[in-house]
Amino acid sequence: MVSMLELPARLRRVLSPATSNLQGRSRPARLVALVTAAALAFAPVAAPAQQAKGPPILRDAEIEQLLKDYTRPILRVAGLEKQNIQITIIEDRSFNAFVADGRRIFINVGALMDAKTPNEVIGVLSHETGHLAGGHLAKLHEQLAQAQTQLIVATLLGIGALAAGASRGSAGTADIGAAAISAPQTIVMRSLLAYQRQQEESADRAGVKFLTATGQSAKGMSDTFRRLSDQMLYASQGTDPYWMSHPMPAERVAALEQLARSSPYWEKKDDPALQLRHDLMRAKISGFLDRPDTVARKYPSSNDSLPARYARAISTYRHGDLRVALALIDSLLRDQPNNPYFYEVRGQALLEGGRPQEAIAPLRRAVQLSGGSPLIEMLLGQALVASDTPAHADEAIAILRAAVTKEPEAALGYTQLAMALGRKGNLAEADLAAAQAAFQRGDSKTARDLASRAKTRFAIGTPGWVKADDIVASKPMPGQKRDEQ
Repeated sequence: MVSMLELPARLRRVLSPATSNLQGRSRPARLVALVTAAALAFAPVAAPAQQAKGPPILRDAEIEQLLKDYTRPILRVAGLEKQNIQITIIEDRSFNAFVADGRRIFINVGALMDAKTPNEVIGVLSHETGHLAGGHLAKLHEQLAQAQTQLIVATLLGIGALAAGASRGSAGTADIGAAAISAPQTIVMRSLLAYQRQQEESADRAGVKFLTATGQSAKGMSDTFRRLSDQMLYASQGTDPYWMSHPMPAERVAALEQLARSSPYWEKKDDPALQLRHDLMRAKISGFLDRPDTVARKYPSSNDSLPARYARAISTYRHGDLRVALALIDSLLRDQPNNPYFYEVRGQALLEGGRPQEAIAPLRRAVQLSGGSPLIEMLLGQALVASDTPAHADEAIAILRAAVTKEPEAALGYTQLAMALGRKGNLAEADLAAAQAAFQRGDSKTARDLASRAKTRFAIGTPGWVKADDIVASKPMPGQKRDEQ
């Protein structure tokens, strides 16, 4: 688990001593190189998402609801229940979780697949909640600002000494100036990394505290960190502990395990019903993301459990025979007739299998049983639109409007809404919805073009015109480049 690990790493690259490989240059050239390095040290560093598009985000109503259920009690005891903390799933197979902006926890799909029990995932989420509750990102930014101030003073003093030596032709004075620049960079960098190690230890302690306060075991958290420690052990051998942003693995794991074992809930097991939901989640991820032969190895036909049949049903509809897949899904529904996500998968299989009219009924049932999940509402809206039945257009518009109100960052909802509005002849609203879909996909040029056209269809100053004008005037989202005109 990391919290803005990239910051110190990027800072180290920007602040790397500029005195390396300077031997053999003239003194004026060395002075220029060092002054340039000083300027780079205080230039703003772009966030990764602004440099390139990040990894794909995985959206799924079932998984997101499970993670909300995992975090709800943790957020409550942490005093963050009303902060609208969001959990975002990254489609990355590595084990990782982090916080990035004070209101979102990111977790890799690899962490979900690797965790065999709910308690392991809950422990990870509790640790990340510790970062949020401690305000660690804001404090880290303060430390970075303070480090920049320290470097400005130290570097300018070093440049002064270097310039004085160059003007007098004194190599000794110039070398002192070079050392005066590089040494503070190293000291400040180590100070920042030590500060972040303290943050990680603090998040560990807070995570255990939250788990204990909610009557949950910290064993999963301890076991997860131990497993990661074993993986890191070889990589960290010979590493200077002052250059590590997290405590040395063995030290951190030992301290965490000692703290976790002090909890009266150390031996407490997960509720069987929650464990089943966790197993179904892992099976679903495998069914959607793994190759069919991998799914067959993980969940062979000899395994008649609910999760195994779930994984095989999803894999079969995506890569095999829809008829066989539907039979497998129906067997799941016989076991759990009120599971909204089994109905969702049935509807999705029919929709993607080219049978949208048949997909409507199970998706309606899924929406009802899920309490109006916006992601499932979007699938239902898509089925209504794809059925190409005029009678369904008004219903699709109403459902999709409700869905995008609850999930304004989901491009699918806007795309289907644009199609439904277009079929009703509402071209102004259709253009606006299409522009919103393009904007959420990251296609800023198409979004502005469609919004510009929508503005010509709306009366000036109306709500639709204002929304379209906002898109036209908007800056590219993180990861986008503004298109040259």
